[in-house]
Amino acid sequence: MQNAIVRDGAYMRRLKDALYAQYGIAALEITPASRGYYGETWKVCADSGCYFLKIDALPFHQTRYRQSLSVIEYLCENGIDFVGTIIRTRQNALCFDFDAAVAALFAWVDGENVETDETKTPEYQMLCKIYRLTKPGLGIPSAAFSDDAAAHFYEQWDALKRASQTDANRAALDVLERYKAKTDHCAARLAHFAARCRQHPAAFYLTHGDAGGNFFVGNGRNYILDWDEVMYAPLERDAWVIGCYDWARRLFNDTLQANGIDDRLCPERLAFYCYHMFFFYLGEFLQVHPMQDKSQRIRAYFEDGWILSRIRFADTIA
Repeated sequence: MQNAIVRDGAYMRRLKDALYAQYGIAALEITPASRGYYGETWKVCADSGCYFLKIDALPFHQTRYRQSLSVIEYLCENGIDFVGTIIRTRQNALCFDFDAAVAALFAWVDGENVETDETKTPEYQMLCKIYRLTKPGLGIPSAAFSDDAAAHFYEQWDALKRASQTDANRAALDVLERYKAKTDHCAARLAHFAARCRQHPAAFYLTHGDAGGNFFVGNGRNYILDWDEVMYAPLERDAWVIGCYDWARRLFNDTLQANGIDDRLCPERLAFYCYHMFFFYLGEFLQVHPMQDKSQRIRAYFEDGWILSRIRFADTIA
C-alpha cells in the first residue's frame, strides 16, 4: 500500500540521493519488489550488491514498523539467520525518514514467496527457534483478548457512511450492508471468546502474525521475512491461519514438543484469533480505502475469501 506521491523520474532520483546520503550506496538500478503488505518495496542494485528497501508512508503503521526493526536485529544477534538483515545508516540508525515516510534497508534475499502444506514443517520449526528467544522489554505491543478489532471495524464503517459518497464508497458500503449479518455474528463470537480467553491466562511469545504468507525459499534456504507486525502473543496468533485443519494443528503441537516448548494449541484461542483477524483485515481495508479503493477487495473477502474457511472452523468451537 503506497501513498499518493507519483513515482516518476524525479522521485527516483531523490530516492537514489537519499540512499547515497544515508548509506553511501550509489544505486545503479531501483526496481519494484512485490514483497510485504504495507508500504512500497524496492530492489536496489549497486556495485556493492543488492538490497531490499521498504518505505512505509502509512501514519497508523509507522510506529509498528520502527519497533520491528530492533526485534529483527535482536534475533540476528542471537543466531537467527532467516529473518532478514538490516543495513544500518552512516549514523548507525536502523531506519531513516524519507518525505513523510519511514524507510529501512535490508540485505537482499534472493527467493520466492512460497506457501504450501509442505512448507508448514520448516515454518513451524523456524518459529520455534523464535519462540525460544522470547524475552520482555523489546518495545513491541502485547496482544490483548478483547473485541477491539470489531469495534475499530464498526468505527471505520461509520466513518465511511459519513464520507462523501463517491462510486468507490458506495460500492464498499453496499458490500458491507449485504454482509451485515455475517459481521454481527462474528462480532458476537469474538466478544464471547475474548471473555473466555481472559479467564485462562496464556504464555506469550514473540509471534510473527503471518509467517506462512512471508515464507520465502531461495538458493536452498528458507526465510520468514516481513516482521512488521511482530508482537508478544499466544502461539495461536501464528497457528490460527492454518489451524482449521486437523493435520496442521497436530503438526504445530508436535513441533512444539520436539523443540522443548511446553505448550499446546487451545481451541478457544484459535477461535478468538479467527474472529479477531477477520475484523483486523476488514478494519485495515477500510482504513486504507480513502487512499486506495478497496471496495473490490472487500467484496472478494466476503464472497470467496480464504478467511471464510477459518470462520467456518471457528463456528464449530463451542
